[in-house]
Amino acid sequence: MGGVLVGFAIIGFVILAGYIVGRTGILGEHAQFVLGRAAFYVLSPFLLFTVLSEADVHVLFSSLLVVSLIAAAVSGLAFLGIARALWKRPVSEAVIGSLASGYVNANNIGIPVALYVLGDPAYSAPVVLLQLLVFAPIALTILDVQDRGTVSIRRILLGPLTNPIIVASVLGVLLAVFAVKLPEPVIEPFRLIGGAAVPVVLLAFGMSLHGQRPLAPGSSRRDVILASALKLALMPLVAWLVGGPLFHLPPPQLLAVVVLAALPTAQNVFNYAQRYERGEILARDVVLVTTVLCVPVLVLVAALLA
Repeated sequence: MGGVLVGFAIIGFVILAGYIVGRTGILGEHAQFVLGRAAFYVLSPFLLFTVLSEADVHVLFSSLLVVSLIAAAVSGLAFLGIARALWKRPVSEAVIGSLASGYVNANNIGIPVALYVLGDPAYSAPVVLLQLLVFAPIALTILDVQDRGTVSIRRILLGPLTNPIIVASVLGVLLAVFAVKLPEPVIEPFRLIGGAAVPVVLLAFGMSLHGQRPLAPGSSRRDVILASALKLALMPLVAWLVGGPLFHLPPPQLLAVVVLAALPTAQNVFNYAQRYERGEILARDVVLVTTVLCVPVLVLVAALLA
């Protein structure tokens, strides 16, 4: 348990440092944008490539992936049902809220948590692939239909091919599946560049917290509270129930799958909301609320299962 708390303390310190940097503005007004793009297009792909290429294939395609899928689906569909059937929300807003309820930050927060808390960053990789190759295309298809009235097949098919994280992850998985070991002089530069991903993404996220006001007047407070509750309470609970009594995962894997389910909502959800100009405040507030409140939830999960 002590190691888990130390891991959270390390993550929290770097996020706090990022918040101070953002508040003081010492890196300039575009620093968060530059760091975010560097992490997305360069650092994280290099990290995921090295992690996946050296990962155990049995972990990548194990029951952890199935449990994560079930937990996310239950949480997301719960919001969708309530928002549409009871609150009569428009389809686009309901889809954004559904994503916010089950689409975890397996990259920016998941990789550091997997590294410092679970001891293996590869735990987050299957969830990244699941979300980018399954959840995102489905959601974008629905949003495309609502926005344009037609389905953009080209966008659906080419979307994954233009995402550097997906491309790097797939290449890494292929190396792992075919047991290809790159020579040390070849893989070491990838490790060196990828090693900068964790501190940079945490600094960038800390900077993004400056100036945010969640649950402001005029926002969809009820939707934010529901999505946040489903994300931080229902999703990890489902992961524990499915992973434990149903799949009988060993303790380390059960801890991993519940911790991943308790991660905050991914910033990708806000990006999708911005792109279609639907549910932007909802997505922004859920990302912020779940990011702040996930810390005690993750500590509780670690205390009970570690």
